[in-house]
Amino acid sequence: MTTLEDYGTYETAWCPGCGNFAILDAVKSALVAAKLSPHEALMVSGIGQAAKLPHYLNCNVFNGLHGRALPAATGARLANPKLHMIVESGDGCTYGEGGNHFLAAIRRNPDFTLIVHDNQVYGLTKGQASPTTEEGHVTKAQPSGVASEPFNPVEVAVAMRASFVARGFSGLPDHLSDLIQQGMAHKGMAIIDVLQPCVSFNKVNTFAWYKSRCTPLPDDYDPTDWEIALRTAAQWGETIPVGVLYKNDRRTLEDHLDMKGPLALHKSDSAELVSILKSYE
Repeated sequence: MTTLEDYGTYETAWCPGCGNFAILDAVKSALVAAKLSPHEALMVSGIGQAAKLPHYLNCNVFNGLHGRALPAATGARLANPKLHMIVESGDGCTYGEGGNHFLAAIRRNPDFTLIVHDNQVYGLTKGQASPTTEEGHVTKAQPSGVASEPFNPVEVAVAMRASFVARGFSGLPDHLSDLIQQGMAHKGMAIIDVLQPCVSFNKVNTFAWYKSRCTPLPDDYDPTDWEIALRTAAQWGETIPVGVLYKNDRRTLEDHLDMKGPLALHKSDSAELVSILKSYE
């Protein structure tokens, strides 16, 4: 029987009060609830404070380049479709440097769960604006205020009919763990944008700010209704809906391919290789 202790306890490099702690706990709880042993799980991340999360878990880990977690995870998924995979990184890494990979992954729909730690700043590189930073927000790098409109990742994902789109809040840990469990159980790419405070560099979108606004979706909400989901995903202000915003049963990337199990278990055929090479003569 898998327990929380199986996934280890490690000293972190996060600031006290950071939302990453609650996200780490929610991930561990979801892995245990799924009855996965550490060797059955793969965590893939990019670079940043959020991307350190796999360092604090006893499981398989792959750190990609900044913004490149998703293509690495897609390759790993195709190499071993038996692994249970979670991809995670921050809003800057995923929606900034990795923005095009985010869109491409939605189109491909590989079967893994993406968790984005969204604190609306670059928390590792001293708090400059990220794609989700609100217009007018003042940072050391944007002393006159951010001039760009913020990127709404869940609205974009719903508009592209991603197969599972959710928004969570680190201050609702049980709710967040349930979202991750649902995402892991879903067949296809499950996107979970997690709102969290950055206590060092974001003094506007604080824990209290999120706590007063994040409101779980009602029990009668229908996440299969695309038009309602699109309107719900666009809501941002005094009320911010959290929960499963949209889901569907699109074919996955793996459904389109002839998957024959993990590549490591495939037998090589030297004669066939020679035949292929000769075909180029």
